[in-house]
Amino acid sequence: MILTEITSVGQQLRAVDFFCGAGGMSLGLTQAGIRVLGGIDNSVDCKRTYEANVPGAKYIRRDITRLSAKELGKRLGIEPNDPNLVFCGCSPCQFWSKIRTDRSRSVRTAFLLKQFQKFLRAFRPGFVVVENVPGLYRRKDNAILRDFIAFLADEGYNFADGIVNANHYGVPQNRMRYLLIASRVKTVTTLPAPSESGSLNVRDFLGLHNGFPSIAAGHRDQTKFLHTTLGLSEKNLRRIQMTPPDGGDRSSWADDPNLQIDAYRGRDKIFRDVYGRMSWSRPAPTITTRFTSLSNGRFGHPDEPRAISVREGATLQTFPKDYRFVSSSLEGLARQIGNAVPPALARHIGEHLRAVNDG
Repeated sequence: MILTEITSVGQQLRAVDFFCGAGGMSLGLTQAGIRVLGGIDNSVDCKRTYEANVPGAKYIRRDITRLSAKELGKRLGIEPNDPNLVFCGCSPCQFWSKIRTDRSRSVRTAFLLKQFQKFLRAFRPGFVVVENVPGLYRRKDNAILRDFIAFLADEGYNFADGIVNANHYGVPQNRMRYLLIASRVKTVTTLPAPSESGSLNVRDFLGLHNGFPSIAAGHRDQTKFLHTTLGLSEKNLRRIQMTPPDGGDRSSWADDPNLQIDAYRGRDKIFRDVYGRMSWSRPAPTITTRFTSLSNGRFGHPDEPRAISVREGATLQTFPKDYRFVSSSLEGLARQIGNAVPPALARHIGEHLRAVNDG
C-alpha cells in the first residue's frame, strides 16, 4: 500500500465497522448517509444477521487479532490516508462493565482497542469513532484508553470525548456510554448535540398500540418478528404476578418466605431493579445481553406477567421492526441485541460526522 494522501474533498464518507456485531452502528451510519463498506466480527450468527440487513456492506468473519491491514485493504478496497474514511471501533465491553461477568473470559476484550489501533496506524483514516461502556473512561487504573488517546495525538488526531446518555439521542433507555470522535482532517470540538431531553419512554415504543400483542411467558413466535419470551418457573411466575404493574419491584413479595430470595433477605435495598417491571412513563433500563431474563435486571413487562420479548428488546434498542435477527438460540438473539450500538445513537453520530466533514 502506498502511504500517500488521498485527495477526495467533498466525497461521501465511507465507514468500516470493527466489532460490528448485529450491525447497529452500520445501520445508523447508513441512515445518516454514510456508505458502510463492511463490518468485521468473528460470530457466525452475527454474519447471518448482518448480511440480512446491511445491503452492500461486506461481512468479514475474522478474529481481528489474525486479520492483517493488507488483507483488510484488499477485501474492502481501501487505502491509507483517505480523509473520507471512518473507522468505528465499538469493541465488546464486558471487561469494563459494572455487571459481573467471568473475568477470565472478558479480560481479552480489554485489549481489543489495541488491535483496533494497529489498523488506525496502517490506514490513518480521516475519522475515528469509539463507543463503549463508561467504565472504559472512568476506571482510574485504565491505561488502555490513556495510551489510545496518546496514540491518536501522535498520529495527528484531535478529538472530543465523554459520557453520553443514549436517551438524549432517540433511544428509549437510560443507556450511559463512552463516546469518542476524532479526526486528523477536520477540527472536532464537540460530541453530537442531544436531540431529546430524556423524554422518550417505554410507552413510546412498546405496547399493543405499537404492534405488540399480549403474550405469555414462554411464548414462541415462529415468524421473523420474534415476539418470543423466555419461560418462567412456577415460582418466578408467582413473583412477577405479585409485582405491581408499571414500575413495581420485588419489595412487594419480600416478606413472603416462599418467594423471597436468599441473597436479598434483609438486604432488599441492593440491586432493586432485579425482578422489577419497567415503567411505561420512564425510559427502559440499559438493554443488556440478558434482557430476556427476569432475574437479570428490570426486564419485566410493565403489565404482563413475563420478561420482555426478543423483539421488544430490539425495539428498545431502536432496531426497525423488520430487522431480521438470526440465531439458533434465544440466548444468541439476546446477545446480538444487547451488545449492539443502538442505531438511533449511531445515526446521530453519523450526522455529526457529516456536519464536521462539511464544516
